[in-house]
Amino acid sequence: MDSITLTKHQARKIILTAAGLARKAQFGKGPEAVFQVIDHLGFVQLDTNYVVERAHHHVMAARIPDYQTEWLADLCEDGRIFEYFTSDAGFLPMHDFRFSLPVKAAFKSQAKPATPAEIRLMKQMLDQVERDGAVMVGDFENDRQEASSGWWDWRPAKVALERLYLTGELMISRTRSFHKVYDLPLNLVPQETDKTMPGQAEFARFVIRRTIGALGIAAVKEMAWRARRVKDNLVKKELEKMVQEGEIVKVMVEGLKGPFYMLPGQKKDLKISNDVFILSPFDILNVFRHRLKDFFDFDYQIECFVPAPKRKYGYFSLPVLAGETFIARMDAKADRKQKVLIVHNLHFEEVDLDQDIIDKFIQALKAFVQFNGCRSIVFTKANNKTYLKAIRSGLKD
Repeated sequence: MDSITLTKHQARKIILTAAGLARKAQFGKGPEAVFQVIDHLGFVQLDTNYVVERAHHHVMAARIPDYQTEWLADLCEDGRIFEYFTSDAGFLPMHDFRFSLPVKAAFKSQAKPATPAEIRLMKQMLDQVERDGAVMVGDFENDRQEASSGWWDWRPAKVALERLYLTGELMISRTRSFHKVYDLPLNLVPQETDKTMPGQAEFARFVIRRTIGALGIAAVKEMAWRARRVKDNLVKKELEKMVQEGEIVKVMVEGLKGPFYMLPGQKKDLKISNDVFILSPFDILNVFRHRLKDFFDFDYQIECFVPAPKRKYGYFSLPVLAGETFIARMDAKADRKQKVLIVHNLHFEEVDLDQDIIDKFIQALKAFVQFNGCRSIVFTKANNKTYLKAIRSGLKD
C-alpha cells in the first residue's frame, strides 16, 4: 500500500489530537473524563516524584478542568482501571487486562532465578494474603541483613512482594497517601474480565494499535518500546502485515526520516486551539524525547536524572505548550507547608508571544497553583523580563 506524505504542521495536529491536547477538556469534564483519557491513551504513566503533584494526576489535570485526585482512586476501586508495569509503571483500562499477561509471563521467564529462601518467603507472603487479606511492606518486620546501600537496595520482603506483583501473582492498589497495597488479582479484577492469554500476533497488534492511537503518528521504535518487556515479540512483522491489510497507513513527514505509521481515516485539517498547557515530563507527549525534537523543534530533557552541575533548566522542568508550539519550560516546586508554588526558573523559548497567549498562560498558571494545593506563586528567575512582568501583573488580577 502506498504511503502518504504530511507536512510537520499536519503531523503535529494529528499528534496533539491523539494526545488529548488539541483543546481544553477534549475528553469532557468530571470523573468519567478520567476514564476516557486512560481508555483513549491506553496507558497513563505514574511517577512517585512529588516536587509538584504526581505525574499521573498532572496528566489528568492538564486535560480535565477541576480534576480531583480522588477520581483516579475511585476508578481503581471500581475495577475500571488497574496499575501495572508494562513498558513503565502506569494505569491501564481494565478491559485491556489480558494484554498485561504476556508481560507478566516475560517477567517470570526472564527473571534471575529466585533463591530457596526467596521462594519460601514468596510462598509465605502469598499464603498470608490468601488467608488474611491485602498487605503492605510495612506489615513485615525489617528483615534486612545488611545496611541499605541505596534507593534500589530493597529488603527481602519488598523484593518478594515486587516479584509477585511483576509476575502477576499479586496486584497493586494504592492508599490515599499513595502507598502500595498488595492483593490477589481475584480481589481486584472484576469477575467478567477476560483473562485469556493473547497469542503473540494478537499481542503485537494490540501494542501497535494502542501505541499509534495514543501517539497519533508513531515509528517502529516507539511501538518496540511499548513491547520491550516481551522478548522476540512480533511487532515489526505484524506491522508489515497490518500495512498490507490497510489497517495501518504508512506515512512520510516532510523533513523527517521515516517511515511513520498512523491509523487510516485521519483528517489533515484538524483544528488546534491556542490553549496553554503546563505539562508533566511524563506526559505521553513528552516521554519520547526524539519526537519532541523532530516534530516540535523542542529539545527537552527532564533533568532530575542529570547531575546538578550539568543541569541547564532545573531539577524538574515542566514543558509549557501553546497550541502546537512549546513556548517555555518551568522548573517548579510546590512548597506545601507554605502553600507557595516556587518557580525556580521560567525559561521562555525563542518565540514571540502575543497578549492572548500570555493571558492564557496566566490562567494556566493560576489553575496549576490551585491544583498543587498552593495559594500563591513566586518566580526566582526568568530569561525574559518583559514576559515575566506581564505574567506577574496578570496574576494580581
